Amino acid sequence: MQTMDIVDTHIHVFNSLLPLAPERRYAPSYDATMADYFRRGRAAGITRAVLVQPSFLGCDNSFMCAELQKHPGALRGIAAIPPDIAPDTLADLRRTGVVGIRLNLDGLPLPCFHQPQWRSLLAQLARHDMLVEVHRDARDLRELIPPLLDAGLRVVVDHFGRPDDALGCEDTGFRYLLSQAASRRVWVKLAAGYRNGWSDPAAAAAVEAGALLLEHFGADRLVWGSDWPHTRHEESNDIPGTLAALGAWVPSAEQRHTILGASAMQLFGFES
Repeated sequence: MQTMDIVDTHIHVFNSLLPLAPERRYAPSYDATMADYFRRGRAAGITRAVLVQPSFLGCDNSFMCAELQKHPGALRGIAAIPPDIAPDTLADLRRTGVVGIRLNLDGLPLPCFHQPQWRSLLAQLARHDMLVEVHRDARDLRELIPPLLDAGLRVVVDHFGRPDDALGCEDTGFRYLLSQAASRRVWVKLAAGYRNGWSDPAAAAAVEAGALLLEHFGADRLVWGSDWPHTRHEESNDIPGTLAALGAWVPSAEQRHTILGASAMQLFGFES
């Protein structure tokens, strides 16, 4: 019987001695290696993973890309890049296994997508069939998603869409996110609920958000990520726990299989 593919769509790898971005919110005091992740992930049944460039490393994706080249069948990458990246550099990233970029906009100004350098970048991403991941509070998604869709891109929204802690699923930004399901070009990551203030994975707000996302998007437009190594939340989280949390958000085993397998395999370009 063939083993089911389980894809972890959100992990970070780094070395604490790597040069850090001048502007950062956090600096690691430990290493998160691919060997360590493989040991933990495989014990939990995970077969593939998506490396997401850590914000504290800025736009130097070289460490991540080196790992992608070592494990081309098992890994894909999401890079951080400047809007004025050279076309050849973007093409090189694509060849190494980078399938998209991340706009980690937590605490940063929103991009001006109408500017020429952004219009050029979005067109390049579309030509390379690369997706865009968005990490931002739900209230700003209304400004971010439409220009990306208009450019012909697929959009992945991180961490349940980051609804406001106090408003929860009544956040108008979260409700806007639900409305974008009809495009069929928006996916949402069920990952790191603790970054939304849900210390308990089975908290009522997390369960409600998961149910609404499933109702509107369907399992084939949701993916799961462990957020390993859970930076700044290391002591209270691990891979088995974050994987088990999916059971609270998506009670149906069949739907969980779609989220963990087929949805992520297709979105991130893994071969069966």
